[in-house]
Amino acid sequence: MNETTMLRLEYDQITTRVSECAFSYLGKQHAASMQPITDIRTIKIRLNETSEALQLIRHGASVPVPSLEGMEHILHLLGTGYMFSERDFSHLAQFIRSCMQLMKYMHAKADSAPTVSAYASSMYDMESLLSEIERCIYSGRVTDNASKELAKIRKKIAVTEERIKRKLDSLISRHRSIMQENMISQRNGRYVLPIKKEFRKQVKGNVLDESGSGQTVYVEPAEIINLQFEQSANMAEESKEEMKVLGDLTAMAESYNRELSINTETVGILDFLLAKAKYAMTLDAVSVELNDDGIIDIYGARHPLMAHTMVPLDFSIGEGYSSLIITGPNTGGKTMALKSVGLLTLMVQSGLLVPVLQGSRMAVFEDIVVDIGDGQSIEHALSTFSAHIRNMIGILETAGSSTLILIDEMASGTDPGEGVGLSIALLEEFHRRRATVVATTHFSEIKHFAENTSGFQNARMEFDTETLQPLYRLRIGEAGESYAYAIALKLGMWTRIIERSEAISAGRTSQDAQEFLVIPPSFDDKKSDGVYKPASKKASTDRTVAKQGKQEHPLKPFALGDSVYASYLDRTGIVYKTEDERGNVGILIQGQKLIINKKRLTLHIAATELYPDDYDLDIVLETKENRKKRKLLTRKHVQGLIIESPPENEK
Repeated sequence: MNETTMLRLEYDQITTRVSECAFSYLGKQHAASMQPITDIRTIKIRLNETSEALQLIRHGASVPVPSLEGMEHILHLLGTGYMFSERDFSHLAQFIRSCMQLMKYMHAKADSAPTVSAYASSMYDMESLLSEIERCIYSGRVTDNASKELAKIRKKIAVTEERIKRKLDSLISRHRSIMQENMISQRNGRYVLPIKKEFRKQVKGNVLDESGSGQTVYVEPAEIINLQFEQSANMAEESKEEMKVLGDLTAMAESYNRELSINTETVGILDFLLAKAKYAMTLDAVSVELNDDGIIDIYGARHPLMAHTMVPLDFSIGEGYSSLIITGPNTGGKTMALKSVGLLTLMVQSGLLVPVLQGSRMAVFEDIVVDIGDGQSIEHALSTFSAHIRNMIGILETAGSSTLILIDEMASGTDPGEGVGLSIALLEEFHRRRATVVATTHFSEIKHFAENTSGFQNARMEFDTETLQPLYRLRIGEAGESYAYAIALKLGMWTRIIERSEAISAGRTSQDAQEFLVIPPSFDDKKSDGVYKPASKKASTDRTVAKQGKQEHPLKPFALGDSVYASYLDRTGIVYKTEDERGNVGILIQGQKLIINKKRLTLHIAATELYPDDYDLDIVLETKENRKKRKLLTRKHVQGLIIESPPENEK
């Protein structure tokens, strides 16, 4: 799956939150490395597992998942020759006991959660290893019964310790008056008496240390020197025997290497499943029906990172139309709707339940690509438009019938006219490839295109025109407005500025707005592949001739009656109004008058070639008041003015 897509849709925050719900280090690792998958059967299994885990949490007691404390260290060193300590074996024993408890719990849940409990059926109990550890290790210490030799040595240690204590008690009674404190101390593991410095010579023995002030010396009495040497030898024997016991236990644990690895990995998977279930419970999430037909039909959807503050979203695409154009005011929720659809799709394909209502359906896509945010980079000196174009090129290289494309603010960052034309051409290409497209825009021309093109649909974010507050609800089937003037006025913009803006816009609407009124290319809806079909053979011929005409007449202005070709409309028309000071030309196409800039036109057939010398062009290009005179024209005179109708299957 595209890494940029997951970054832009904040998928990493989802993995972090799932990871926080995990209990073990392996569960956290599985959550952190979670990735969307594309096989629909595997996704269904993952969703079913998560649903079962959610039911266990909701209706059962706490699932006894082992913590795996210390197991990462043990598995890493197992088989390397490392000898495990008493602490390691304590962790190992606790792990084995917890695994046995988990297996027993899952066995009892086999009927209610068959898929999840099946994981536990592959685990091993390892009772013999546990029994040996418990016999040899207790409370983090090797037990006396770990071996006969160890028991014998420890008995000697106890006897010698008792003899030393009796000697010390006798010495304390004898030297009480010259001792700094009435207590026994230890230095370097050996018993000493704290004697006042001035009485040092009254006690036979070795001075092992003195106090910081120099007023006290610590003397090892001569009477216990031999006993303490004997005890040191006993303790060395004890340590040697303990190492032998730990070595035997380590060898036994290594013989269970495979079983320990399987149990640990299984616990990690179960912990990951339960973490997904815990996260689903925080979102009130549910499972959805899956399809690979590009159909998304969700109700009451909420963005998972804004689950309890977002207005629920109803969204549908894939039945009757595969491209949805969302319009509406700024801060109205367009981008949030776009991100919600994308992130919920990533979550579903990761086996996660999503915050929607029961009965919702979602599609599985091979790839999800986005163009959200301006993507500007100071380091690479990319402008908003350049970044947008780079994204579009990348999308064009991979887009196909199983691609979900999410585009925010189409036609932004450059000249609106050229941006709109480029956006429409891209939408046509994505549709030709049968990709699923959701895009947001403020431009009316793109809305008109969607309204008049098969496979496209408009939608708008609802807006309260009285309070001028966005309602954050999506209404499919209607185009919206930006409400720029109303919002600006409410925010304090001067009234006369708003009035002047409206006047300028009205002027542009009357003259320029029709420039991008699109007569969409025909798509053969009867064909299941949805591949683009030319309107007719004549249209293809017209395009070729128009391109040649552009080379032959590159600078000559268009004259009344010229037949011209508009490439972005893929139509030919007749000039009824010559070029004005802004380079706009009036064109008659299929009975509809459009204002199109000369840069978008190429000469098809000159008027001098179309009409006889004595032919009156005023009659051809008449206005509404003289339409009756058109009936007087012969078929021969108007030849070349009538655009052939598309075949029946392309109407």
